[in-house]
Amino acid sequence: MTEFTIASFNVKNLIGAEQEYYTYESYTPEEHAWKQSWLAEQVLTLNADVICFQEIFEEDALQAVIDEADAAGMEANESNIPDRSKKYARKAIFRKLAYAPYTNAALAFAPNISDGAPGHRRPGVAILSKTGFVGEPEIIQDLSEPLEIPFTDLGGSDGGSYKVSRLSRPLLKARVPVGDTVITVFNCHLKSKLGELDRPDGAPFPPAADLVNYDAAARALGSLRAGLRRMAEAWVLRRAILESLEAGQPVMVLGDFNDSEHAVSTEIITGEAPFKNYAWMRRHDATHKSDRYTDAENEIIQEKISSVKLHSAEKLFVRKSLRDMVFTSAFGGVFESIDQILMSQHFHPDNPNRIGQMDYFSVLNDHLTDGSHPEAPYNKLASDHGQIMAHMHIF
Repeated sequence: MTEFTIASFNVKNLIGAEQEYYTYESYTPEEHAWKQSWLAEQVLTLNADVICFQEIFEEDALQAVIDEADAAGMEANESNIPDRSKKYARKAIFRKLAYAPYTNAALAFAPNISDGAPGHRRPGVAILSKTGFVGEPEIIQDLSEPLEIPFTDLGGSDGGSYKVSRLSRPLLKARVPVGDTVITVFNCHLKSKLGELDRPDGAPFPPAADLVNYDAAARALGSLRAGLRRMAEAWVLRRAILESLEAGQPVMVLGDFNDSEHAVSTEIITGEAPFKNYAWMRRHDATHKSDRYTDAENEIIQEKISSVKLHSAEKLFVRKSLRDMVFTSAFGGVFESIDQILMSQHFHPDNPNRIGQMDYFSVLNDHLTDGSHPEAPYNKLASDHGQIMAHMHIF
């Protein structure tokens, strides 16, 4: 049996000191040092075999965090791990305290191809793996064939279309070896709910950004654009997931989904939840009202849908523990989980053919403060996301 841990960590705007990432936004050397130290402490606490990072502007800045975590971890080992002269040297509790450094780990960074000049930067994502990668990680952002989504009017005529040729942030796909198994890991950061406001050519800013002359309709249209983009990005991710599943690969999907578990964009990624019995459902090609699927067809449908469905590590944990204390985001009085770890049926406890399963689920969220509260400046330096980790084992 091989144990491993896999985590998702939105670091919130990691970049070097005195570099303007968004308009007028940057870190002083002191702020950057504090942020790097805080992030390193979280990495040390996670001590995960695989970490999927979001909101990385610079690979060097992330490497500095990892190096600081390693230094602190090795120092902690000197204090926490008893040497062989102690009678309790081999007790499991002390082995659990040991920090395993990322000295020989592999780091894959996917920069954002929309990254711009200072003040107009765009973040990428990264995957850190203590066991390395099988093959070269793959970045998906510019679509070789634009995604065009036609809409049919209710009367059957042309209802327009929506077209996407580039994702707001890259998707990073990596094949991670765990014991004798290779898991396909996807790291994503979907479009946020922040509205995409229209800016006419030559205008210094979008008119709807002027809150004094508040334009509710234009701002609502901006939210519509953001929602459409997020769902389109979810479908691009789903298509890549299906390619891996159809190739027989175990899959885990991590990242910042920028939406809740039951949002349409999330359900696009996870796939449909099968009904308990399709034999009661009228057939798609019914010729009379009692023309329904057979019991044999029900079994076929169940297998086809279940074989490509992903499952939430958080919800599997809640089902196992009979408690729900998980949230990864807090803003305006709303506490919810917008960061997810999803896994294919290869790890589902109800699957008799599973290759492994989750033993425990951790969330580090004590640092979260509601963005409407006075503590909000602290959130500029710490992450505004909780970190989540699945404790897994392969048979």
